[in-house]
Amino acid sequence: MSETEVGGVAVDRLRSLVERIEHVNEEIKELQGDVRDLKAECKSAGFDVKAINAIIKLRAMNKADRDYQESVLDTYRRALDV
Repeated sequence: MSETEVGGVAVDRLRSLVERIEHVNEEIKELQGDVRDLKAECKSAGFDVKAINAIIKLRAMNKADRDYQESVLDTYRRALDV
């Protein structure tokens, strides 16, 4: 019996895809460690990491979404006198 196909599954292709996913997951873990290191550097330099996280989240939004988010937040702040 050939190992190139088992039960209609292309074994070599499946193995290749699984190994690629595993490799990418390892790269993600490494990058997450880099992010942790950068945030520790921010903190040791006296920056507020929560504020930096909020800025990063805002920068990832498009302008319309960011404007909407800020408008809603401002409305809720005024409504709650915060």
